[in-house]
Amino acid sequence: MADNKTVIIKIKRQANPDSKAYWEEFELPQTPGRNVTSALMEIAVNPVTRDGKKTTPITYDANCLEEVCGSCAMLVNGKARMACSALLEKLDHPVKLEPFSKFPVVRDLAVDRSVLFEDLKRVKAWVPIDGTYDLGPGPRVTMQEQEVAYPLSRCISCCCCMEACPQFNESTDFVGAAAISQVRLFNTHPTGKALKRERLAALMGDGGIQECGYAQNCVEICPKDIPLTRSISEVGREVMKQAIGDLFRR
Repeated sequence: MADNKTVIIKIKRQANPDSKAYWEEFELPQTPGRNVTSALMEIAVNPVTRDGKKTTPITYDANCLEEVCGSCAMLVNGKARMACSALLEKLDHPVKLEPFSKFPVVRDLAVDRSVLFEDLKRVKAWVPIDGTYDLGPGPRVTMQEQEVAYPLSRCISCCCCMEACPQFNESTDFVGAAAISQVRLFNTHPTGKALKRERLAALMGDGGIQECGYAQNCVEICPKDIPLTRSISEVGREVMKQAIGDLFRR
């Protein structure tokens, strides 16, 4: 039985996308300041379960270890969050780790989040340039515009907002708050707004912004405090204006 000097970690494992999921328990010494990622690293050094059974190291994604890359997102005690900033001493015990439930499992805690990349391509989330040669300095961006754009640029593509969204599922194909917020970011950029009409048009079809139920789970779960609901509201208004304008131009 664990005491206040140890922590029990329950991990949902899956050998491959087609195999059956199962649980394993591990017990580690309680160390001040230890996060979930470092606990997984320690398990990898000596992958032995709580009952003494030799097993394989846990597969998971991680990179920066400082909540910048978005790689280590997983369900920690049922909540979507970053493993690198989840401190064991501040979590309810035993700690339960699971892969995201709305993305295909690759192995253990690692999932395939390429759907976000496809959605970003769908809404053309980039600034267009005319060639690869030096174009010189771009248009100036005012301080007011920078203050609006900076919070939106903090997105780390962790997909926590998509995992928490009740509308993001196979039946709706909803693009999710992250892609919509990037539409707002690039549509306000002096050069990026050249593709504004195409971005808004991409949100008019199946899985577009109309699928949003405004549950606001996304803005509550976002680890970077991005104003996602504000982005959804503003982009939704722009989509409606463009749709009505296109109707009268026919």
